[in-house]
Amino acid sequence: MADPQDPRVAVYLDFDNIVMSWYDRVHGRQAYSRDRHRIAEDPTEPEIAERLAKATVDVGAVIDFAASFGSLTLTRAYADWSSPVNAVYRSQLVARAVDLVQLFPAAAYAKNGADIRLAVDTVEDLYLLPDLTHVVIVAGDSDYVPLAQRCRRLGRYVIALGVAGSTAKSLAAACDEFESYENLPGVERPSAPARSRSRRLGGGDEEGRGTSRSRSRRGQGGADSTDGTDGAESTENTESSTSAESTENSGGSGSRRGGRSRHSGVDSSASTASQEIEDRLDDTLEDEDEGEEDPRESATRLLERALQLGGRGDSEWLHSSAVKSHMRRMDPSFSEKALGYRSFSEFLKANSDIAVLEETGHERLVRAKD
Repeated sequence: MADPQDPRVAVYLDFDNIVMSWYDRVHGRQAYSRDRHRIAEDPTEPEIAERLAKATVDVGAVIDFAASFGSLTLTRAYADWSSPVNAVYRSQLVARAVDLVQLFPAAAYAKNGADIRLAVDTVEDLYLLPDLTHVVIVAGDSDYVPLAQRCRRLGRYVIALGVAGSTAKSLAAACDEFESYENLPGVERPSAPARSRSRRLGGGDEEGRGTSRSRSRRGQGGADSTDGTDGAESTENTESSTSAESTENSGGSGSRRGGRSRHSGVDSSASTASQEIEDRLDDTLEDEDEGEEDPRESATRLLERALQLGGRGDSEWLHSSAVKSHMRRMDPSFSEKALGYRSFSEFLKANSDIAVLEETGHERLVRAKD
């Protein structure tokens, strides 16, 4: 029997969310959306089976993380368990005493089915079980922000667990604490995936993209530039190509050739325009990635703010634990271990240009450097 003084934890897993997000993290942006139909048709297909195996979620790591906050009072996982992708996890979840909540898809992809059911069950549990102290939400969707805020208003400590890159920043900010799935003990970090299918095929070559874009612009100009061949039709009447285009309805064979050329031009323009849109989307995603701030620089600025705000009192020296708690309140996603430091003291020492650390026995004090 659990000690009545021990924290009591409730865990809610949006299982589809974590599976799809981790698949995208391993194989690249929108990878699950691109492979969705193939997965639904035959998940045992060798290529698909290999991709699913590489993106397997470690259920034990998730449950163990939640158990670190206290005694697990209830644990629920929401998904369509008849789906082969989710069915492979059933034995693992049942072995960890997880209650499997079946969601039957009522629409194409059962959008928001788990979100609403999970939120309703959580709020109901908080009123039925007033001794719950912690709520762990395993998901990354911003739809859970109101739920996290309501749990905190009801006096619960809220933890979000999601996949880096697929978790909304607003959800991390709405919780008391946020942890990335790939930082859990036992979870192997994936290597950087290829950016997209078009880049894998084209090698991400700027010259290739420029060529496709120039072809697209030429294709929009007229039928004479869309075939891209040097056969008889493209070389016939070269000296009078302009006049032939203006009088294409006067001759039977010329009209038929002009009709085929225009039709080919439409197809070519559509295909090159589609390729151009895909390339631009890839460029946009790449720019977004390049625009993301370095996590260490962000953590350094967070430390600087915490020291400035904490040093407003009579004493400029602060307990390092208080500084870390302040930083976690400002940014629940902060974790020195995720940055590669074994301890918070090591993180402080690495930022000696802005922080002075003084260690006396078991006491560690820190202040802003003059």
